[in-house]
Amino acid sequence: MSTTTSTRTAALALAGALVLGACSVDGGAGSDETDAAATGTDGATDSATDGGTDAAAGGGSTGAISIWYSNNPEEIAWADQVIEAWNGDNPDQEVTAQEIPAGESSEEVIRAAITAGNTPCLVYNTAPAAVPSFTKQQGLVSLTEFEDGESFVRERLGDLADQYASTDGEFYQIPWKANPVMLLYNKDLFTEAGLDPEDPPLGTYEEFLATSRTLVEDSSATAAIYPSPSQEFYQPWFDFYPWFAAESGGEQLVADGTSNAASDAAIAVADTWRTMYDEGLAPREPYQGDAFAEGVSAMNSAGPWAVPVYVDINWGVVPPPTSDGAGDVWSFSDAKSVGLYTACENRQTAWDFAKFSMSEDNDRLLLEETGQMPLRPGVTDLYADYFEANPAVLPFAQQLDRVVEVPVVPNSIEVWQTFRNEWVAGVIFGDKEVQPALEEASTQIEQLVQEG
Repeated sequence: MSTTTSTRTAALALAGALVLGACSVDGGAGSDETDAAATGTDGATDSATDGGTDAAAGGGSTGAISIWYSNNPEEIAWADQVIEAWNGDNPDQEVTAQEIPAGESSEEVIRAAITAGNTPCLVYNTAPAAVPSFTKQQGLVSLTEFEDGESFVRERLGDLADQYASTDGEFYQIPWKANPVMLLYNKDLFTEAGLDPEDPPLGTYEEFLATSRTLVEDSSATAAIYPSPSQEFYQPWFDFYPWFAAESGGEQLVADGTSNAASDAAIAVADTWRTMYDEGLAPREPYQGDAFAEGVSAMNSAGPWAVPVYVDINWGVVPPPTSDGAGDVWSFSDAKSVGLYTACENRQTAWDFAKFSMSEDNDRLLLEETGQMPLRPGVTDLYADYFEANPAVLPFAQQLDRVVEVPVVPNSIEVWQTFRNEWVAGVIFGDKEVQPALEEASTQIEQLVQEG
Protein backbone atom coordinates (compact mmCIF):
# COMPACT_ATOMS: atom_id res chain seq x y z
CA MET A 1 0.00 0.00 0.00
CA SER A 2 2.86 2.38 0.37
CA THR A 3 5.05 3.27 -2.52
CA THR A 4 7.90 1.25 -1.12
CA THR A 5 8.99 -2.04 -2.60
CA SER A 6 7.29 -4.36 -0.14
CA THR A 7 4.00 -2.55 0.13
CA ARG A 8 3.87 -1.75 -3.57
CA THR A 9 3.46 -5.50 -4.06
CA ALA A 10 0.49 -5.28 -1.73
CA ALA A 11 -0.99 -2.58 -3.89
CA LEU A 12 -0.61 -4.84 -6.89
CA ALA A 13 -2.61 -7.61 -5.28
CA LEU A 14 -5.47 -5.28 -4.53
CA ALA A 15 -5.47 -3.55 -7.85
CA GLY A 16 -5.44 -6.01 -10.32
CA ALA A 17 -2.06 -7.08 -9.62
CA LEU A 18 -1.16 -10.61 -9.47
CA VAL A 19 0.96 -11.33 -6.43
CA LEU A 20 -0.92 -13.66 -4.10
CA GLY A 21 0.87 -13.02 -0.86
CA ALA A 22 0.09 -9.34 -0.98
CA CYS A 23 -3.65 -9.93 -0.89
CA SER A 24 -3.59 -10.39 2.86
CA VAL A 25 -3.11 -6.66 3.36
CA ASP A 26 -6.64 -5.87 2.20
CA GLY A 27 -8.36 -4.05 5.02
CA GLY A 28 -11.91 -3.15 5.89
CA ALA A 29 -12.99 0.05 7.52
CA GLY A 30 -14.85 -1.88 10.16
CA SER A 31 -18.43 -3.04 10.55
CA ASP A 32 -20.77 -4.64 13.02
CA GLU A 33 -20.71 -8.40 12.47
CA THR A 34 -24.39 -8.85 13.16
CA ASP A 35 -25.38 -6.12 10.72
CA ALA A 36 -22.97 -7.46 8.10
CA ALA A 37 -24.39 -10.95 8.40
CA ALA A 38 -27.88 -9.55 8.07
CA THR A 39 -26.79 -7.64 4.98
CA GLY A 40 -25.47 -10.80 3.41
CA THR A 41 -28.75 -12.56 4.10
CA ASP A 42 -30.75 -9.64 2.76
CA GLY A 43 -28.70 -9.89 -0.41
CA ALA A 44 -30.49 -13.14 -1.19
CA THR A 45 -33.82 -11.36 -1.39
CA ASP A 46 -32.80 -9.03 -4.19
CA SER A 47 -31.30 -11.69 -6.43
CA ALA A 48 -34.41 -11.65 -8.57
CA THR A 49 -34.00 -7.99 -9.43
CA ASP A 50 -30.31 -7.14 -8.99
CA GLY A 51 -28.87 -10.60 -9.54
CA GLY A 52 -31.33 -12.95 -11.14
CA THR A 53 -31.54 -16.74 -11.42
CA ASP A 54 -33.42 -17.13 -14.69
CA ALA A 55 -31.91 -20.00 -16.66
CA ALA A 56 -33.85 -18.82 -19.70
CA ALA A 57 -31.44 -15.91 -19.97
CA GLY A 58 -29.02 -18.23 -21.73
CA GLY A 59 -25.60 -19.50 -20.77
CA GLY A 60 -26.25 -23.21 -20.26
CA SER A 61 -26.89 -25.51 -17.36
CA THR A 62 -27.31 -25.00 -13.65
CA GLY A 63 -25.85 -26.93 -10.75
CA ALA A 64 -22.99 -26.90 -8.30
CA ILE A 65 -20.03 -24.59 -8.97
CA SER A 66 -16.73 -23.73 -7.35
CA ILE A 67 -15.06 -20.35 -7.01
CA TRP A 68 -11.67 -18.96 -5.98
CA TYR A 69 -11.11 -15.79 -4.02
CA SER A 70 -8.24 -13.76 -2.62
CA ASN A 71 -6.50 -14.89 0.56
CA ASN A 72 -7.08 -11.80 2.68
CA PRO A 73 -9.31 -12.37 5.70
CA GLU A 74 -11.68 -9.46 5.05
CA GLU A 75 -12.56 -10.71 1.59
CA ILE A 76 -12.95 -14.26 2.84
CA ALA A 77 -15.39 -13.01 5.50
CA TRP A 78 -17.39 -11.29 2.76
CA ALA A 79 -17.42 -14.40 0.56
CA ASP A 80 -18.43 -16.73 3.38
CA GLN A 81 -21.54 -14.68 4.10
CA VAL A 82 -22.50 -14.30 0.43
CA ILE A 83 -22.05 -18.02 -0.21
CA GLU A 84 -24.05 -18.97 2.87
CA ALA A 85 -26.91 -16.74 1.75
CA TRP A 86 -26.85 -18.16 -1.78
CA ASN A 87 -26.63 -21.79 -0.72
CA GLY A 88 -29.49 -21.34 1.72
CA ASP A 89 -31.80 -20.30 -1.11
CA ASN A 90 -30.28 -22.47 -3.85
CA PRO A 91 -29.51 -25.91 -2.39
CA ASP A 92 -29.47 -27.48 -5.86
CA GLN A 93 -26.86 -24.95 -7.07
CA GLU A 94 -24.35 -25.16 -4.25
CA VAL A 95 -21.30 -22.91 -4.34
CA THR A 96 -18.05 -24.13 -2.81
CA ALA A 97 -15.04 -21.88 -2.44
CA GLN A 98 -11.34 -21.81 -1.67
CA GLU A 99 -8.47 -19.37 -1.69
CA ILE A 100 -6.48 -19.19 -4.92
CA PRO A 101 -3.80 -21.89 -4.68
CA ALA A 102 -0.34 -20.68 -3.75
CA GLY A 103 2.04 -19.84 -6.55
CA GLU A 104 4.48 -17.23 -7.79
CA SER A 105 1.51 -15.06 -8.73
CA SER A 106 -2.22 -15.50 -9.11
CA GLU A 107 -1.79 -14.86 -12.84
CA GLU A 108 0.52 -17.85 -13.21
CA VAL A 109 -1.78 -20.04 -11.11
CA ILE A 110 -4.79 -19.11 -13.25
CA ARG A 111 -2.83 -19.48 -16.49
CA ALA A 112 -1.72 -22.99 -15.48
CA ALA A 113 -5.27 -23.91 -14.51
CA ILE A 114 -6.57 -22.73 -17.90
CA THR A 115 -3.97 -24.89 -19.64
CA ALA A 116 -4.90 -27.89 -17.50
CA GLY A 117 -8.62 -27.24 -17.96
CA ASN A 118 -9.33 -27.23 -14.23
CA THR A 119 -10.15 -23.62 -13.40
CA PRO A 120 -13.11 -23.02 -11.10
CA CYS A 121 -16.18 -21.37 -12.57
CA LEU A 122 -15.40 -17.96 -11.07
CA VAL A 123 -12.23 -16.27 -9.85
CA TYR A 124 -12.75 -13.20 -7.67
CA ASN A 125 -9.19 -12.08 -8.22
CA THR A 126 -9.00 -11.56 -11.98
CA ALA A 127 -6.75 -8.65 -12.88
CA PRO A 128 -7.95 -6.53 -15.81
CA ALA A 129 -4.36 -6.44 -17.09
CA ALA A 130 -4.38 -10.25 -17.33
CA VAL A 131 -7.70 -10.54 -19.17
CA PRO A 132 -6.17 -10.28 -22.69
CA SER A 133 -3.75 -13.14 -22.05
CA PHE A 134 -6.44 -15.32 -20.45
CA THR A 135 -8.72 -14.57 -23.42
CA LYS A 136 -5.95 -15.51 -25.84
CA GLN A 137 -5.73 -18.85 -24.02
CA GLN A 138 -9.48 -19.21 -24.59
CA GLY A 139 -9.87 -19.38 -20.85
CA LEU A 140 -12.58 -16.74 -20.31
CA VAL A 141 -16.25 -16.83 -21.25
CA SER A 142 -17.57 -13.87 -23.22
CA LEU A 143 -20.50 -12.37 -21.38
CA THR A 144 -22.42 -12.24 -24.67
CA GLU A 145 -23.16 -15.89 -23.90
CA PHE A 146 -25.79 -14.52 -21.54
CA GLU A 147 -28.76 -12.51 -22.72
CA ASP A 148 -28.15 -9.87 -20.07
CA GLY A 149 -24.36 -10.16 -20.02
CA GLU A 150 -23.38 -6.86 -21.63
CA SER A 151 -26.34 -4.96 -20.21
CA PHE A 152 -25.43 -6.00 -16.66
CA VAL A 153 -21.90 -4.63 -17.02
CA ARG A 154 -23.08 -1.41 -18.64
CA GLU A 155 -25.78 -0.81 -16.05
CA ARG A 156 -23.36 -1.60 -13.23
CA LEU A 157 -20.58 0.71 -14.44
CA GLY A 158 -22.33 3.39 -16.43
CA ASP A 159 -19.89 5.57 -18.36
CA LEU A 160 -16.88 3.56 -17.13
CA ALA A 161 -18.01 0.32 -18.78
CA ASP A 162 -16.18 0.72 -22.10
CA GLN A 163 -12.82 0.67 -20.32
CA TYR A 164 -13.40 -3.01 -19.55
CA ALA A 165 -14.32 -4.13 -23.06
CA SER A 166 -11.74 -6.09 -25.03
CA THR A 167 -10.60 -5.01 -28.49
CA ASP A 168 -13.30 -7.17 -30.11
CA GLY A 169 -15.90 -5.12 -28.25
CA GLU A 170 -16.94 -7.95 -25.93
CA PHE A 171 -16.68 -8.26 -22.16
CA TYR A 172 -14.61 -11.13 -20.78
CA GLN A 173 -14.62 -9.82 -17.21
CA ILE A 174 -17.20 -8.67 -14.70
CA PRO A 175 -15.85 -5.46 -13.12
CA TRP A 176 -16.31 -5.80 -9.39
CA LYS A 177 -14.40 -3.44 -7.09
CA ALA A 178 -11.94 -0.57 -7.19
CA ASN A 179 -9.45 1.18 -4.94
CA PRO A 180 -8.93 4.68 -6.42
CA VAL A 181 -5.32 5.73 -5.96
CA MET A 182 -4.95 9.08 -4.18
CA LEU A 183 -2.10 11.05 -2.65
CA LEU A 184 -1.78 10.55 1.11
CA TYR A 185 0.27 12.99 3.17
CA ASN A 186 1.45 13.02 6.79
CA LYS A 187 -0.18 16.02 8.46
CA ASP A 188 2.31 16.05 11.34
CA LEU A 189 5.28 16.24 8.99
CA PHE A 190 3.57 19.00 7.01
CA THR A 191 3.01 20.95 10.22
CA GLU A 192 6.63 20.40 11.23
CA ALA A 193 7.72 21.86 7.89
CA GLY A 194 5.46 24.91 8.30
CA LEU A 195 2.97 23.75 5.69
CA ASP A 196 -0.80 23.95 6.12
CA PRO A 197 -1.93 20.39 6.93
CA GLU A 198 -5.58 21.14 6.21
CA ASP A 199 -5.02 22.86 2.87
CA PRO A 200 -1.73 21.45 1.58
CA PRO A 201 -0.15 23.09 -1.48
CA LEU A 202 -0.24 19.99 -3.67
CA GLY A 203 -2.63 20.85 -6.49
CA THR A 204 -0.13 21.71 -9.24
CA TYR A 205 3.24 20.25 -10.23
CA GLU A 206 4.87 23.52 -9.23
CA GLU A 207 3.26 23.33 -5.80
CA PHE A 208 4.08 19.65 -5.43
CA LEU A 209 7.76 20.27 -6.16
CA ALA A 210 7.95 23.29 -3.84
CA THR A 211 6.20 21.38 -1.06
CA SER A 212 8.50 18.41 -1.57
CA ARG A 213 11.58 20.61 -1.24
CA THR A 214 10.23 22.18 1.93
CA LEU A 215 9.44 18.79 3.46
CA VAL A 216 12.92 17.42 2.86
CA GLU A 217 14.58 20.61 4.10
CA ASP A 218 12.37 21.44 7.09
CA SER A 219 10.85 18.21 8.39
CA SER A 220 12.22 14.95 9.74
CA ALA A 221 11.21 13.12 6.56
CA THR A 222 14.10 11.79 4.48
CA ALA A 223 12.01 11.78 1.30
CA ALA A 224 9.01 13.74 0.14
CA ILE A 225 7.61 10.56 -1.44
CA TYR A 226 9.16 7.14 -1.90
CA PRO A 227 7.92 5.21 -4.95
CA SER A 228 9.55 1.89 -5.67
CA PRO A 229 12.33 2.31 -8.27
CA SER A 230 12.10 -1.35 -9.34
CA GLN A 231 11.13 -2.58 -12.79
CA GLU A 232 8.04 -4.75 -12.25
CA PHE A 233 5.42 -4.12 -14.91
CA TYR A 234 2.83 -2.95 -12.40
CA GLN A 235 4.89 -0.19 -10.77
CA PRO A 236 3.61 2.56 -13.15
CA TRP A 237 0.15 2.07 -11.70
CA PHE A 238 1.27 3.83 -8.53
CA ASP A 239 3.58 6.60 -9.74
CA PHE A 240 2.93 7.40 -13.40
CA TYR A 241 -0.60 6.24 -14.14
CA PRO A 242 -2.64 8.10 -11.47
CA TRP A 243 -0.90 11.33 -12.44
CA PHE A 244 -1.33 10.64 -16.15
CA ALA A 245 -5.03 9.95 -15.67
CA ALA A 246 -5.34 13.29 -13.88
CA GLU A 247 -3.28 15.30 -16.36
CA SER A 248 -4.92 13.79 -19.46
CA GLY A 249 -8.48 14.15 -18.23
CA GLY A 250 -9.12 10.43 -18.00
CA GLU A 251 -7.24 8.92 -20.93
CA GLN A 252 -5.83 5.39 -20.93
CA LEU A 253 -2.27 4.47 -21.85
CA VAL A 254 -3.55 2.99 -25.13
CA ALA A 255 -6.69 4.16 -26.94
CA ASP A 256 -7.94 2.74 -30.24
CA GLY A 257 -4.59 1.05 -30.80
CA THR A 258 -2.64 4.28 -30.35
CA SER A 259 -0.18 4.73 -27.50
CA ASN A 260 -0.38 7.79 -25.29
CA ALA A 261 2.94 7.00 -23.62
CA ALA A 262 4.64 10.01 -25.25
CA SER A 263 1.70 12.41 -25.22
CA ASP A 264 2.02 15.92 -23.82
CA ALA A 265 0.34 14.73 -20.62
CA ALA A 266 2.70 11.77 -20.22
CA ILE A 267 5.78 13.96 -20.79
CA ALA A 268 4.54 16.57 -18.29
CA VAL A 269 4.13 13.86 -15.66
CA ALA A 270 7.50 12.32 -16.45
CA ASP A 271 9.33 15.67 -16.35
CA THR A 272 7.98 16.33 -12.87
CA TRP A 273 9.02 12.93 -11.58
CA ARG A 274 12.45 13.30 -13.20
CA THR A 275 12.91 16.53 -11.23
CA MET A 276 11.88 14.73 -8.05
CA TYR A 277 14.54 12.07 -8.61
CA ASP A 278 17.24 14.48 -9.80
CA GLU A 279 16.82 16.61 -6.66
CA GLY A 280 16.73 13.63 -4.32
CA LEU A 281 13.17 14.33 -3.25
CA ALA A 282 12.25 10.79 -4.32
CA PRO A 283 15.14 8.36 -3.65
CA ARG A 284 16.50 6.09 -6.36
CA GLU A 285 17.37 3.23 -4.04
CA PRO A 286 14.78 0.68 -2.82
CA TYR A 287 13.43 0.94 0.72
CA GLN A 288 13.05 -2.24 2.73
CA GLY A 289 9.87 -1.52 4.64
CA ASP A 290 7.02 0.97 4.56
CA ALA A 291 8.56 4.42 4.22
CA PHE A 292 5.28 6.24 4.85
CA ALA A 293 4.36 4.21 7.93
CA GLU A 294 7.83 4.73 9.35
CA GLY A 295 7.90 8.49 8.75
CA VAL A 296 10.72 8.22 6.22
CA SER A 297 8.53 9.74 3.51
CA ALA A 298 5.93 12.44 3.97
CA MET A 299 3.63 11.32 1.12
CA ASN A 300 2.42 8.11 -0.45
CA SER A 301 0.22 6.84 -3.28
CA ALA A 302 -2.52 4.64 -1.85
CA GLY A 303 -6.12 3.50 -2.10
CA PRO A 304 -8.78 3.07 0.58
CA TRP A 305 -7.03 -0.04 1.87
CA ALA A 306 -4.66 2.46 3.51
CA VAL A 307 -7.32 3.50 6.03
CA PRO A 308 -6.95 0.54 8.42
CA VAL A 309 -3.23 0.21 7.73
CA TYR A 310 -2.18 3.75 8.66
CA VAL A 311 -4.33 4.14 11.76
CA ASP A 312 -1.35 5.42 13.75
CA ILE A 313 -0.59 8.22 11.28
CA ASN A 314 -2.33 11.58 11.20
CA TRP A 315 -2.82 11.65 7.45
CA GLY A 316 -4.82 13.58 4.87
CA VAL A 317 -5.66 12.74 1.28
CA VAL A 318 -5.84 14.72 -1.96
CA PRO A 319 -6.16 13.76 -5.65
CA PRO A 320 -3.07 13.51 -7.85
CA PRO A 321 -1.65 16.89 -8.91
CA THR A 322 -1.89 18.32 -12.42
CA SER A 323 -0.03 21.02 -14.32
CA ASP A 324 -2.84 23.53 -13.82
CA GLY A 325 -4.37 22.31 -10.54
CA ALA A 326 -7.70 21.40 -12.13
CA GLY A 327 -10.50 20.51 -9.74
CA ASP A 328 -12.24 17.23 -10.57
CA VAL A 329 -9.30 15.13 -11.70
CA TRP A 330 -9.11 11.46 -12.61
CA SER A 331 -6.96 8.72 -11.12
CA PHE A 332 -6.10 5.04 -11.53
CA SER A 333 -8.84 2.61 -10.51
CA ASP A 334 -6.70 -0.16 -8.97
CA ALA A 335 -9.63 -2.43 -9.81
CA LYS A 336 -10.27 -6.14 -9.70
CA SER A 337 -12.73 -8.08 -11.82
CA VAL A 338 -14.43 -11.46 -11.64
CA GLY A 339 -13.65 -13.90 -14.43
CA LEU A 340 -16.02 -16.65 -15.60
CA TYR A 341 -13.80 -19.43 -16.96
CA THR A 342 -14.48 -21.77 -19.86
CA ALA A 343 -13.83 -24.94 -17.84
CA CYS A 344 -17.09 -24.21 -16.01
CA GLU A 345 -19.92 -26.60 -16.88
CA ASN A 346 -22.78 -24.95 -14.98
CA ARG A 347 -22.30 -21.53 -16.45
CA GLN A 348 -25.81 -20.28 -15.79
CA THR A 349 -25.36 -20.84 -12.08
CA ALA A 350 -21.96 -19.14 -12.24
CA TRP A 351 -23.47 -16.12 -13.98
CA ASP A 352 -26.41 -15.92 -11.60
CA PHE A 353 -24.15 -16.21 -8.57
CA ALA A 354 -21.77 -13.56 -9.93
CA LYS A 355 -24.67 -11.14 -10.31
CA PHE A 356 -26.02 -12.07 -6.89
CA SER A 357 -22.63 -11.43 -5.31
CA MET A 358 -22.72 -7.93 -6.81
CA SER A 359 -26.23 -7.08 -5.65
CA GLU A 360 -26.78 -3.79 -3.89
CA ASP A 361 -26.80 -5.50 -0.50
CA ASN A 362 -23.75 -7.64 -1.15
CA ASP A 363 -21.85 -4.63 -2.45
CA ARG A 364 -22.67 -2.93 0.85
CA LEU A 365 -21.31 -5.99 2.63
CA LEU A 366 -18.12 -5.76 0.56
CA LEU A 367 -17.73 -2.13 1.56
CA GLU A 368 -18.35 -2.89 5.22
CA GLU A 369 -16.08 -5.92 5.40
CA THR A 370 -13.17 -4.71 3.27
CA GLY A 371 -13.41 -0.94 2.82
CA GLN A 372 -13.01 -1.47 -0.92
CA MET A 373 -15.29 0.30 -3.36
CA PRO A 374 -17.89 -1.68 -5.33
CA LEU A 375 -17.77 -0.59 -8.95
CA ARG A 376 -21.22 0.91 -9.42
CA PRO A 377 -22.48 4.49 -9.89
CA GLY A 378 -23.71 6.57 -6.98
CA VAL A 379 -21.85 4.74 -4.23
CA THR A 380 -21.66 7.80 -1.97
CA ASP A 381 -25.44 8.26 -2.06
CA LEU A 382 -26.33 4.58 -2.01
CA TYR A 383 -24.27 3.90 1.10
CA ALA A 384 -24.34 7.37 2.65
CA ASP A 385 -24.75 6.02 6.16
CA TYR A 386 -21.58 3.95 5.80
CA PHE A 387 -19.53 6.95 4.72
CA GLU A 388 -21.01 9.07 7.49
CA ALA A 389 -19.72 6.49 9.95
CA ASN A 390 -16.41 6.09 8.08
CA PRO A 391 -15.47 9.57 6.81
CA ALA A 392 -11.84 8.64 6.14
CA VAL A 393 -12.99 6.46 3.25
CA LEU A 394 -15.26 9.09 1.68
CA PRO A 395 -12.62 10.88 -0.49
CA PHE A 396 -11.84 7.59 -2.20
CA ALA A 397 -15.51 6.95 -2.87
CA GLN A 398 -15.92 10.45 -4.28
CA GLN A 399 -13.10 9.67 -6.72
CA LEU A 400 -14.83 6.51 -7.92
CA ASP A 401 -16.71 8.18 -10.78
CA ARG A 402 -13.42 9.42 -12.25
CA VAL A 403 -11.14 6.39 -12.44
CA VAL A 404 -9.12 5.02 -15.35
CA GLU A 405 -8.51 1.31 -15.93
CA VAL A 406 -5.49 -0.26 -17.59
CA PRO A 407 -6.25 -0.69 -21.31
CA VAL A 408 -7.59 -4.16 -22.14
CA VAL A 409 -5.35 -4.68 -25.17
CA PRO A 410 -3.30 -7.55 -26.59
CA ASN A 411 0.02 -8.14 -24.82
CA SER A 412 -1.17 -5.94 -21.97
CA ILE A 413 1.45 -7.00 -19.45
CA GLU A 414 4.23 -6.71 -22.03
CA VAL A 415 2.94 -3.21 -22.81
CA TRP A 416 3.34 -2.17 -19.20
CA GLN A 417 6.73 -3.84 -18.88
CA THR A 418 7.94 -1.96 -21.93
CA PHE A 419 6.70 1.31 -20.49
CA ARG A 420 8.29 0.60 -17.14
CA ASN A 421 11.68 -0.21 -18.66
CA GLU A 422 11.80 3.15 -20.41
CA TRP A 423 10.46 4.99 -17.35
CA VAL A 424 13.19 3.53 -15.17
CA ALA A 425 15.85 4.55 -17.69
CA GLY A 426 14.51 7.98 -18.58
CA VAL A 427 12.84 9.16 -15.39
CA ILE A 428 14.23 7.37 -12.35
CA PHE A 429 17.90 6.90 -13.22
CA GLY A 430 18.32 9.48 -15.97
CA ASP A 431 20.17 7.15 -18.33
CA LYS A 432 18.09 8.65 -21.17
CA GLU A 433 16.33 11.93 -21.74
CA VAL A 434 12.65 11.82 -20.85
CA GLN A 435 11.03 12.46 -24.22
CA PRO A 436 13.16 10.01 -26.28
CA ALA A 437 12.59 7.33 -23.63
CA LEU A 438 8.82 7.76 -23.75
CA GLU A 439 8.81 7.94 -27.53
CA GLU A 440 10.68 4.63 -27.66
CA ALA A 441 8.17 3.14 -25.22
CA SER A 442 5.30 4.44 -27.34
CA THR A 443 6.65 2.90 -30.54
CA GLN A 444 7.19 -0.47 -28.91
CA ILE A 445 3.78 -0.40 -27.24
CA GLU A 446 1.96 0.15 -30.55
CA GLN A 447 3.90 -2.73 -32.10
CA LEU A 448 2.92 -5.02 -29.21
CA VAL A 449 -0.74 -4.09 -29.51
CA GLN A 450 -0.73 -4.59 -33.28
CA GLU A 451 0.93 -7.99 -32.94
CA GLY A 452 -2.04 -9.17 -30.91
